[in-house]
Amino acid sequence: MSENPNPSAEQADAGKLPSAVAPSAPPTPAASRGSTVPLWSLAGVVILALGAIGFQWYDSRNQISSLQQELARRLAEGEARNKEALGAVQESRVRLKEYGAKLESLEGGLAESQNQQVALEALYQQLSRSSDEWALSEIEQTLTIAAQQLQLAGNVRAALLALQTADARLQRIDRPQLMPLRKVIERDIELLRVSPFVDVVGLALKIDNLVDAVDAAPLAMQQRPPTQPAATPEVPDAEHAFARLAREVWQDLRSLVRIQTVDRPELPLVDPSQEFFLRENLKLRLLSARIALLQRDVKTYRADLQAARHWIERFFDPKDRGVAASLATLKQLSEVDINIALPDINASLNAVRDYKLTREKGLR
Repeated sequence: MSENPNPSAEQADAGKLPSAVAPSAPPTPAASRGSTVPLWSLAGVVILALGAIGFQWYDSRNQISSLQQELARRLAEGEARNKEALGAVQESRVRLKEYGAKLESLEGGLAESQNQQVALEALYQQLSRSSDEWALSEIEQTLTIAAQQLQLAGNVRAALLALQTADARLQRIDRPQLMPLRKVIERDIELLRVSPFVDVVGLALKIDNLVDAVDAAPLAMQQRPPTQPAATPEVPDAEHAFARLAREVWQDLRSLVRIQTVDRPELPLVDPSQEFFLRENLKLRLLSARIALLQRDVKTYRADLQAARHWIERFFDPKDRGVAASLATLKQLSEVDINIALPDINASLNAVRDYKLTREKGLR
C-alpha cells in the first residue's frame, strides 16, 4: 500500500550499485510506516516554531512600537524641559547681570562710606586735638572784651560775668593742667565781687533821658498862671436882661487883666532863635557830662552837671513836672562818686595767654 515517496532517488541509488551486489529486497510495510511519522512531526514542529517566531516577531514589533512612542514622548518632554531650562538659564543670566550691577553699586557705596568714615575719624581726631585750643581762644577773647568794658565803661558786672563764664568753661574741660589758670581766674572773681560798684550804664541812661527831655521842657517866660473857673453868680429870674448883660461884660473885662506875684526878681527873655541855641547848648553840656562819666573824669562830670542844672533853673519853668524831675535827677547824678578805683583782670588774661604759648611750644 505504501509507496516510496522518492522512487527516482532509489533508482539512482540502484544504478550506482556494483553489478556484483544483488539488489536489496523491497521494504516491508512496517518499515515504511515507521519512517513516515517523524516527518509529519517535524513539519508540525516547524509550523509551531514558525508560529512562535511569528508571534514573537509580532509581539516584539508591538513592543518596539510602544518603545518608540515612549521614546518620542520622552524626547518631546526632554525637549520641552530643555527649552524651559534654557529660558531659566537666560533669566538667571539677566538676574545675575542685575545682581552684579547692584553688587558693584553696593561696593562703590561701601567704599565711599569707608572713605567718609576715615575722613570723619581724621576730622574727629583733629577736633579733639584742637578743642582745647578753641576753648582757650574763646576764653581769651571773652576776657579781652571784659577787660575793655571794665577799663572804658567801668562795667564790673560784665567783667564778673565774663570771668565766671571762663571758669565754667575750664571746669567743663576738666584738665589737671588748667588748675593754675583756674586759681588766677578765681582770685580775680573774688576781687570783682568785693569791689565797689558804680552803675555807669544806668547813669549814662539817665543822662540820655535828660537830653531827650530838653526839647519838651517849657521856658520860664512861657509860664502861665493857673486858670480858675469863673464863678457864675446866681441871677434871679426877675432881674432885668440889661443888668445881666452888664455883669457879663464886667467879668470879661476883669479876665483881660491878671496880677501875678513872681518869686524871682527877673525872668530872662529868650527870643525863638536864642531858644534853639539854648536847648542845643544844654544838650551839649549833658553829653559832655556823659563822656566825662565814661572817662572817669570827676571834675568835668560835676562841672557839666552843675552848669546844666543852673541853666535849667534859670531859663526853664521849675513848676513844670518834667523840669522838676530833671532837676532832681541832676542833683542825684551830681552826688554819685564815680572816682572809684576798679580792679583789673589782666592777671587772668595774661595767665590764659601764657598757657596758650606754653602749650603751643609743647606741641611743636
